[in-house]
Amino acid sequence: MKRLVAVLVVGILAVIGTALLIDAPSAPTAENPAPEVVTVHPARELLATLDVQGRAPMTGYDRALFGQAWSDDVRVEGGRNGCDTRNDILRRDLHEVAIRPGTFGCLVESGQLHDPYTGEIRDFVRGERSGEIQIDHVVALADAWQKGAQAWDEETRRDFANDPRNLLAVSGELNQQKGAGDAATWLPPNKSARCDYASRIIGVKATYGLAVTAAEQEALARELMRCP
Repeated sequence: MKRLVAVLVVGILAVIGTALLIDAPSAPTAENPAPEVVTVHPARELLATLDVQGRAPMTGYDRALFGQAWSDDVRVEGGRNGCDTRNDILRRDLHEVAIRPGTFGCLVESGQLHDPYTGEIRDFVRGERSGEIQIDHVVALADAWQKGAQAWDEETRRDFANDPRNLLAVSGELNQQKGAGDAATWLPPNKSARCDYASRIIGVKATYGLAVTAAEQEALARELMRCP
């Protein structure tokens, strides 16, 4: 009797095992490749949270409304550290930095920039050539003014103008070329930098509650689709 039960159990297990093998998914092959895993860039979800609206007029805009240029009197990272914002960003973004003695580690005399906008290496030398490297507001102050900053208080505008998340050391020529353009009107010539550039714009606008135009939203989404 025990032998008969054992034989029946073995037979049942064999049948179950065969069924499992039949139902189990087959390993990927050239003819039947594994399904592609589509990843969504995190900035795309953030982009969907931004208000989309038309560009407000520039009426009343003045650079002075965002405070003294490169003020250290701000609440953002690097604020009130005894060094102006411009030198904070130069120290962050340049390589092989030389600091002027006696400035408490603040004033950058020279350095080398791997320019994100061109992909080229540029030298920074304080003095006659210092204008070749400039600090770009990734979300331009005038653009911010037209998309929400008019309603801010003075302290918030000053923080925005000196927030390291919105600042990059770049080629002076391209900074001037960009002007107050948004992503719909200007993108870095260096295409490999565009994913980070678009992501930074989205992050800054989400942080400060700034809107985007429909054209800008489309341009940002397009660049995120091309992110590696």
